[in-house]
Amino acid sequence: MLASLPMYDWPEIRSVTDAWWAGIARHAGLGFPLTRELKYAELWRRDDLVFSQTCGYPFTHDFAADLRLIATPNYDADGCAGANYSSFVFARQHAARLSDLAGTIAAVNTPDSMSGMLALKLVFVPLAKSGRFFRGAIRTGSHIASLQAVRDGAADVCAVDAVCVALARRYRPDYLDGLVEIARSPSMPGLPYVTSVKTDDDLRLRLRAALAAALTDPTLAETRTALFISGMSMLEPQDYRIILDREQDCEARGGLDLV
Repeated sequence: MLASLPMYDWPEIRSVTDAWWAGIARHAGLGFPLTRELKYAELWRRDDLVFSQTCGYPFTHDFAADLRLIATPNYDADGCAGANYSSFVFARQHAARLSDLAGTIAAVNTPDSMSGMLALKLVFVPLAKSGRFFRGAIRTGSHIASLQAVRDGAADVCAVDAVCVALARRYRPDYLDGLVEIARSPSMPGLPYVTSVKTDDDLRLRLRAALAAALTDPTLAETRTALFISGMSMLEPQDYRIILDREQDCEARGGLDLV
């Protein structure tokens, strides 16, 4: 059996992430630690994946046939409301209008990111002409690297999810030096906790009950605070359909090239 929590696994809170899974596992009657030895894309296709967290875009696209929803965590962070979250769009200097950023360079964490790729498209597609707005885009590999790229001048604008912004403000405030928030993306369902599609219903329900217990466990209060976790929502897979709908609407308006 495998478990992973790769989405917000910053080095500064790695021990806290381990403690959060240990608490969930204890309430579920499981006894194995998180794995960090495999890349998340490989893990999400494993039949023996018991617990993980994914971005909504992979959940609705490449891994739709591989993963089942357990529950969606709620975060107590600016830009989050219940099960939903937004991305913050940052630039190095204030633009009176978004249109002032035409012809600049965008930083994108990965091409399959709701919060770093599609969020940027949703904000800027109304300003695009024939799918073009930015002069170009660079692929950074992570939200942390996107913040660094804009701060250091390798790019001019990026979109970063609200929880990563909260983590940066708490643990790496220097990554935000000189950056200004110029927009926020439309609110979307947050990053779901998932299990393999091969996981049986009994174990999936046991994991959901264990998560609920961990959210009220007083011994995990400091852990939850460190991770900004405040609760969970019982969304259905169709609730994530809004990501596909927003993407289709974006393409119907001509799309936005971030290659």
